[in-house]
This record gives sequence, C-alpha cells and structure tokens, in this order.
Amino acid sequence: MVSFILPGNSASGGYEVANSLRFNRGSSDYLSKTFGTPTSTKKGTHSVWFKLSNLQFQNLIGLQDGSTGMDIGIDSSHRLNIFSSNTAPSTVLSLDSTQVLRDPSAWYHVVVAIDTTQATASNRVKVYLNGTQITAFATETYPSLNDEPVMCLGTDNTSTFIGASPYGGGANFLDGYIAEYVYVDGSQLDADQFGEFDSDTNIWKPIDVSGLTFGNNGFYLDFEDSSALGDDVSGNGNDFTVNNLTSIDQTTDTCTNNFATFNPLVGSNAGGSTEYYGTFTEGNTYVTGNAAQNSLAVSTIGVSQGKWYAEFILISESDSGAGSGMGVTDDLSAFQTENVQTSSQIIFDDTGQIVNRGTGDGGSNTFSTGDVIGVALDLDNNFVYFSINGTFINSGNPTSGSSGTGGTSLGSGTDEYFFFVGDSRSGGVPTFRANFGNPSASISSGNSDGNGYGNFEYSVPSGYYSLCTKNLAEYG
Repeated sequence: MVSFILPGNSASGGYEVANSLRFNRGSSDYLSKTFGTPTSTKKGTHSVWFKLSNLQFQNLIGLQDGSTGMDIGIDSSHRLNIFSSNTAPSTVLSLDSTQVLRDPSAWYHVVVAIDTTQATASNRVKVYLNGTQITAFATETYPSLNDEPVMCLGTDNTSTFIGASPYGGGANFLDGYIAEYVYVDGSQLDADQFGEFDSDTNIWKPIDVSGLTFGNNGFYLDFEDSSALGDDVSGNGNDFTVNNLTSIDQTTDTCTNNFATFNPLVGSNAGGSTEYYGTFTEGNTYVTGNAAQNSLAVSTIGVSQGKWYAEFILISESDSGAGSGMGVTDDLSAFQTENVQTSSQIIFDDTGQIVNRGTGDGGSNTFSTGDVIGVALDLDNNFVYFSINGTFINSGNPTSGSSGTGGTSLGSGTDEYFFFVGDSRSGGVPTFRANFGNPSASISSGNSDGNGYGNFEYSVPSGYYSLCTKNLAEYG
C-alpha cells in the first residue's frame, strides 16, 4: 500500500497550500467546464492532490468529447485507474496500478503526463503516485502513436468534470478532498514540476506551480476564493462551474496541513459478529449509527502527548432514550470488541454522566441535540475536560495543569488516545458531527488555536491545539 499522512512543513518552511475543496458523494458535488481550442491535442499533464473519504469506485476527473471518454479515479479494487475509450468496446488507454489506495487519513498526489508522439508506448502516458513513477501495472494498454486522446482536453467541446464522471451528466461522484488541481496543455511534465521530497522526512510535498506555462486549456484550481470555488488562477480564465458545492465546502484540510476526521475503517463488533460501522458523509466529519447497539466512530489521528481540543454535536437520534456521547479512548483493539462505556473509554453521555472506563460519576450535566460539546484532552497531566456550549462542566479548568480542576483523570492509560463518538443503545441511530478544526458546517463565531489553526465555535483553552499535522509536528 502506498500512503502517507503528510506532516506539517512548519519546521522547514516551504510552500503552503491554504485550501482544498470537500466533495460529498451523497450531494452529487462536482465542478464542470467545456473547453475550446487547445495548445496540443497530443500532449498534456494532469496533477492533483486528493484525500479519500471512502473506498468506493469514484472519479477524480472525467472527460468526454462525443463518443470518447476518459476517467482518472479509484476503481472498486481501490487501485488508481486511468481509462479512456472510444465508442465501446474500443479501449484507447487502460492503466490500473498494482498499489492500492486504502488510507482515508492520507493525502495522495497523482500526476498523469501524456505525449502520444513518443515512439515507446509506455512513454506516451506516465503516471506518478506520491512523486514516484509507476512502472508496473495490473492492466496496461497505451494509446497509439500520435493518437489525440480526450485526456489532453485536445478537441473542441471537451466536457470536463472534476469529482465525477461525465457519463449520464455525472456519476461515480467523489467522496473526499481535492487540492491544487493543475492541468498543463501542451507539455508532458514529470512529477518534480509539482512536488518534491522533503529533505528531512523524505515525504512528498507540493511546490509552487504558479510559474508553469499552462497552455490554452490549462488551468490551476487553488480553491482559495470561497465565493468562486471553480476560479482558475493560471491567468487563462478557465473557470469551472460549481455544482452543488457551497462556501462551506472550502476547507483548510490540505496536503500541507492534514486535519483529523472520523475514520471509516474502524468500527465495533461488540454486539455480535457484524461490525457496526457507521455511515460517513461530508468528508468523514458526519457519522450516522445504525440500529445495532454500540455503533462507534474514532478520529483518524491519535495522540500520546500534548493538549488537544475538538468539538462535537449530537445532530439527531431516532428515539428518546439516552446513551449517545463523545469522549476519548486509549485502546483501539479493545474499543473494537467492547461495549461503549467500558474499559478503554472515557465518555460524556447524554444522561449527564461522565463514564470513566465503565464507572459513571452520577452527574447531571445533560446536553441535548444541537449543543456543542467541547473535549479538551491534556496528555501532559492526564486529564480530559468536557464543555457544553463553551462552559466547562464541573467548574472545569483545562489550564489548571497537574491539579486537574474539574477534569476527569485518565488513570493509568499510557497508550495513544483517539477522540470518539458512540451510542450504547439498540435502535438509537444517532448522527454526530465532528469539528477537529476543519468544520463542515457554518461557524457563528470562529475561534482558532494558539497557532492560528482550526475554526471552532467556542474559544480553544490556552495551550490546547486542533488535531492537525502542523500542530502534531510541534506538540505531538
């Protein structure tokens, strides 16, 4: 498996990507444009950074010109897939990676570089994943010499869809994030024109691409204008039409600062043989449980030191019973096989209790749907604090240090801690929204941490930080 959780680059400086665009499959989100006369019908380069939210068959980009179509995406076997055809069943191009992309916490970078004037077939389409050229494919068919593939945006009226397939006006919608989408019309470029390996970590990271020669149909989408998410900043004015996306879909979760989300690969089988994974939406910031007891979701990033803050909202639940809550867990292996509110977990639930590794405190700090629950995790002093709409319960003071005023002791737990939400009832079917600093819903006030990262509804306690790789590089 090729995947990387990209670290913060704050230590070494370097180019920063400010924004990405979050695509939600259930909302049929995509960008679209029809192009005109190209610089070249035989040469072009696509470069895109992306983070997947699920492992379904989905498209990063799709192109269509009459009977000819092309897709760059992830197939049902989780492989990178580049496919182009004329009227079925004529295949012009088919490349399936042997690597699989199965990490919903990782940012990936793909470059597809085309030059059909090359005498050697395998040089006509070069594919790079995280800076390294793929030279062995599970499926391998190249275009003919001097072919004019639609992937070059090489003919008039080429319809281009980002986050979808063009067939039927849009299909195979993306669930995930895209940052720094670049197309260069007229040149076959290597991956080092878009990224470089960090000298300290040897991890692939982006570089400034603004100086490239983009060609007639070239574009550079940086997603930095929330009022014009399809704005092309290459200078060509090749702006894309926005479909079902709004300003809230502009995010700060990027390939240079990766924020935590819920992890769709971690569930619980506490109630029986079936694993009770929830349904994840909006870039894995929402999760809805199911009718089975003990449905759970955890953060993609865990921490073993430092001070961390996140906010959660119980959006809805399908019955009037209690048992939904949020908290932290320090043992994912136990978490996946035990009930909510037992040995690996500290959870604040809607009965008003803080349940610490199976023992409730009998509290009466109840919360309701729509309330914002803050969770402040202090791993320097081993306490966790909970707030309701900005006020910490039990007169809690997250800045009290070793005294842990109003906090709940983590006890002897020494493992990595993850934030989580859960439901301990059969039939509860709750929906939660998480904000690890990269919200998927409007924030009325707006509060960042001491490093300027994150966007929270309520003030972040002094010395606590949002769960992102920039902060992890400094405090994690």
